[in-house]
Amino acid sequence: MTVSSTRLTHLPWLSRLLLLALLAAAFPSLAQDWTYRVRPGDTLWDLGGRYLKPSVPWEQLQAHNRVADPYRLPPGSQLRFPVAWLAVQPAPARVLATRGKVQFGDAGQAALRDVVDGQLLTIGQHLVTGADASVTLVFADESRLQLREHSRLRLDQLSRYGRTGMVDTRVRLEQGRTSNRVTPAKGPASRYIIDAPTATSSVRGTVFRVSAGEPGHVASTEVLQGRVQVGNRRGARLVNPGQATRSESLDTRPGAAEALLPAPRLDVAQLRLDALPAVLAWSAVATAAQYRVEVVRADQPEILLFAEQTEATTLTIPDLPPGALRVLVRAISADGVEGLDAEQDMVVRDQPAAPLTVRPVNQETVRSARPRFQWSQVEQARSTVLQIARDAQFLAPVLEQESRGTHLRPATDLAAGSYFWRVASRDGDGHRGRFGQPVALTISDAPIDPALQPPQAAKGQLTLRWQAGEPGQRYRVQLDRRGDFAQPLLDREVAQPEVSLKRPWHGTLHVRVQYIDDDGYAGAFSPAQRIELPCRTCYGAGGGALLLWLLL
Repeated sequence: MTVSSTRLTHLPWLSRLLLLALLAAAFPSLAQDWTYRVRPGDTLWDLGGRYLKPSVPWEQLQAHNRVADPYRLPPGSQLRFPVAWLAVQPAPARVLATRGKVQFGDAGQAALRDVVDGQLLTIGQHLVTGADASVTLVFADESRLQLREHSRLRLDQLSRYGRTGMVDTRVRLEQGRTSNRVTPAKGPASRYIIDAPTATSSVRGTVFRVSAGEPGHVASTEVLQGRVQVGNRRGARLVNPGQATRSESLDTRPGAAEALLPAPRLDVAQLRLDALPAVLAWSAVATAAQYRVEVVRADQPEILLFAEQTEATTLTIPDLPPGALRVLVRAISADGVEGLDAEQDMVVRDQPAAPLTVRPVNQETVRSARPRFQWSQVEQARSTVLQIARDAQFLAPVLEQESRGTHLRPATDLAAGSYFWRVASRDGDGHRGRFGQPVALTISDAPIDPALQPPQAAKGQLTLRWQAGEPGQRYRVQLDRRGDFAQPLLDREVAQPEVSLKRPWHGTLHVRVQYIDDDGYAGAFSPAQRIELPCRTCYGAGGGALLLWLLL
């Protein structure tokens, strides 16, 4: 059987007609009327000037509605406005929020510029998002579109029908993914259409996601609320809530609607959302290849604050902006279709403010297994929380303690090594604010060298001096003949870094010093040092005798 050349020539036109028919099935025809309910004081002359194109006189509206007196319209009655007569104005899209690197370009120009919050975008412009980036747009009817990472979107139609509330929004998703929350249509001309490479998704008020497809995954439309008409020149599918359809190419009809993967079940026992880093855990979903975790604003879930995909069923989020937030977790099939969301609200607080760290300073090396941490006073704080961790993200803190003062010493010894410490304030209601910046710290198990000075002998006394410690510290000095300090000849605590002996001994002496902080914490003794006293008569000459020092 052969096909005539005439039929082949007309196939593209038939395809276009079929696509128009599909769109008409999703929306009422533009030939339909928009209905207006008359308010007290309305006249056809006023309504014509408010809603009609300048080229359409109000007398046509009078004839269309068969109105006898254009100046006396019964309140509550209805007037029909043909959509084709309505005035149409441009309706730029507004950038509500950005995350990461987002750029835009004008039609026909290759140059890209950075997008800023609050910017207005017009017909013909396009958006490009980088890795770990997103942008949220608001259209004239408050419908919202979230463009995700590695995506490209072109704005094909942005207009509104005067003051009717009807908006015509058409965008082209050339690459990547969008999430959409569409305001219910207010009239027959209202449209929200997303053209993807293999299909067109048309809605009149719903929540849905669209993927343009990527290597290894076909394009898809996933419906969370409402219904979406998905079609191309080969046919259409009506997709209901909880369903998705995949579109392989323009030459094949979108696939039959399939159920979305169920929402993962969050593991409440392992969740930690009251403080950062936040810890998430959920049960595995059968047939899921990956999971996507998002954090959005609780009051505006189209604003994306964090996003990551993982094959695991746990995830740690190191940092988030303050506010009332919502965590979303969804399974992703091997075909790249994303499922239903598990949701959990959380609050990240930035008040009371974190104290300023005082000691140890950044990159300081401390020769103490239990160093004292100090910070500034915050007026609104009832107490301060100290955290110490091996990593700067504090994914697994090794210690967390709380103090009502401005300093704190760990309750247990810290092993030698590298650490980070940070502090946060807690108010009178028990709410903890955000932690301050982490401070790097090294704990050394090397003994403290007191830098003992050569002993001074004069007038029958032997004086020992060493390096002073921190303000407020005291010192415990011990002298011993044998070096085991089991029965020291001298064991004295002094306020100054020196000690004098009334009658120095001849022979060998062993000396060690311990530093004691003003809170009573005593560090380890310094290594013992040996003093050789050659003879007693050497001290009668007024000092300056040669004393030999040997490190044990």
